[in-house]
Amino acid sequence: MKEFRALHGSEMNRLTAEQYLSAPKHPVILLLHNIRSMWNVGSMFRTADAAGIEKMILCGYTATPPRKEITKTALGAQDTVPWEYYADPVDAIAILKKCGVKIYAMEITTGSVPYTAVKPADFPLCLVVGNEVDGIEARVLDCCDDVLEIPQYGIKHSLNVAVAAGVALFEMVRISRGNG
Repeated sequence: MKEFRALHGSEMNRLTAEQYLSAPKHPVILLLHNIRSMWNVGSMFRTADAAGIEKMILCGYTATPPRKEITKTALGAQDTVPWEYYADPVDAIAILKKCGVKIYAMEITTGSVPYTAVKPADFPLCLVVGNEVDGIEARVLDCCDDVLEIPQYGIKHSLNVAVAAGVALFEMVRISRGNG
């Protein structure tokens, strides 16, 4: 039988914060709009750091660092993942589109496609996630190039927003690295 041993932090060859800040990033941006839970915000910072994405954009009433609730779940990632704040996500999306970034919402809608449908040619891209209860507003969806969904097989028809962002971000990273 094969034996396993959990690695200690010193054995993981982790980057320092300085090394991480200057390391190449995957061409993915995560936009959070009207996220109610600061713990979800912190969790998405931590996931964004782990995935090595370009940056996060916080919009609407999404809390911004520094906040103890964000720090609790981000575990320092709020200091390593670049982030910007826009009151209106439509303004942020317009700027991204001018820079050639494709905009993909994470939502279950008519015409949505599986999150695995993204192709390497679709990068750089911005993944938009929305409110834990109400999802993404129609006016924001109207600005998106496409809508991605994670198939659901149980009686619930949604995942926690931070969990959904994590599933999708790592798939976007896999595809952007040419493993699609």
